[in-house]
Amino acid sequence: MPLSEALWSILTEAETTPITELFAQDPERVSRLASEVAGIRFDFSKTHLGRSVLDSAARLFAEGGLAEAQDQLFTGQIINRTEGRAAEHAAERGSGAPEAVHLAAERRHRMRSLIDAVEAGAFGDVTGILHIGIGGSALGPALLVDALGRREQRYNVGVLSNIDGQAFDAAVQDLDPGTTLVVLASKTFTTAETLRNAQAALAWLQEGGVEDPYGKLIAVTASPGNALEFGIDETRILPFSESVGGRYSLWSAIGFPAALALGFAAFEELLEGAAEMDRHFRHAEPAANVPFLAALSDLFYSQRLGCETRAVFAYDERLRLLPDYLQQLIMESNGKSVTVDGQPLGRPSSAIVWGGVGTDAQHAVFQLLHQGTRLVPVEFVAVAEGDDDQDPAHHRELLLNAFAQGAALMSGRASEDPARHYPGDRPSMTLLLEQLDPRTLGALLAFYEHRTFAEAVLLGINPFDQFGVELGKSIAHAIDDPDQLAGFDPSTRALVEKAGL
Repeated sequence: MPLSEALWSILTEAETTPITELFAQDPERVSRLASEVAGIRFDFSKTHLGRSVLDSAARLFAEGGLAEAQDQLFTGQIINRTEGRAAEHAAERGSGAPEAVHLAAERRHRMRSLIDAVEAGAFGDVTGILHIGIGGSALGPALLVDALGRREQRYNVGVLSNIDGQAFDAAVQDLDPGTTLVVLASKTFTTAETLRNAQAALAWLQEGGVEDPYGKLIAVTASPGNALEFGIDETRILPFSESVGGRYSLWSAIGFPAALALGFAAFEELLEGAAEMDRHFRHAEPAANVPFLAALSDLFYSQRLGCETRAVFAYDERLRLLPDYLQQLIMESNGKSVTVDGQPLGRPSSAIVWGGVGTDAQHAVFQLLHQGTRLVPVEFVAVAEGDDDQDPAHHRELLLNAFAQGAALMSGRASEDPARHYPGDRPSMTLLLEQLDPRTLGALLAFYEHRTFAEAVLLGINPFDQFGVELGKSIAHAIDDPDQLAGFDPSTRALVEKAGL
């Protein structure tokens, strides 16, 4: 029986015992379903995962195809079958085929040399970085700089992804064109939005009095030839592997603006934290393997209980961009409807991921989570140690709110007044970082990568392609052609006409 079919049998036959009863039946539940890895406590005990599901899934892990898929991932074999290549983002942090790990290290040295040149004044006085990309090429660096650069950021960083001119204006608002480096991040160096924004950046530099605007450009790409053709000098092109997908790429040269702004030592600590999670995912037993347990929980709720969404709430302002980052990582990876063999999947794949920041979200969406008619698994991400200049009572209250929400979702509260009745038995998991630093952030993001991968393997889908991204772009080009526009539906033609395009 295929791995996904075996898992489907386990999930459809699984019990749905109330969470409070699971605690009553098993005094050791917390110790069995809470683990600490790389400075993060993962608590899955407030989910509906019972002993029978966990035991059956553990056997499946050992006997099925997940262990084999892990080996393929970490040894650089062709695991992205639809595109005929490996998925070697883990090689950027030291886990992979020896030649891929060696090449990643050489390219990281090249990036370090360019950073040294910037710091030594080779580009003149530099006070800011305008990083232009889209998708993972922008979301990753933006998250790193926002999360880790609040206390100490050596350069002012603006991240631009949207082709909307308003986004460009906002990104450069605090930057001086005379002292800003522009980083163009595109895997193929053909991405339409990135190249359009690159031309706008060149014009902005020239209008700002920069005599040689091309001399201010740095390219990060898996297609160096295209960057050369664009006009960027070879010494300012930072390559990365074609087998590193965009949403998995912040570990590569895509992380250049973060390494420059935060310091290269911080970037290396980020990689080491991710490598620690790599080792855990590859070697930990199923019963304590946190990416596997999280993936199992995700599939239990989507396939057994029909949950269509999953909510992530960061109870730390520094992680405010985490839900956005995870939306792309998870939904672009696992938003598929066919198996790796091209057959209809026939069951739910990725849940819709959404979220926000606590405690703001408590006054916006938690009404639905506590008393709405839809069951939504909730994820809390918090940091035990605060890092602000305010009274410690602020951070204490923040954490108390995070923990209280999880307890309230599970336990509920009965009332004779139906409007004040909280049904409870609503699941959550909590990820508690000891502190937010490069190591723990690296481990956290690698956890989400491996969780997404494990879920894909258990479903029998490929998490490394993203053909759905391409359709809308190709149609946008077609609509811009008057001859092709005539073949579109009346609504689309009317909208183009109304907008004056």
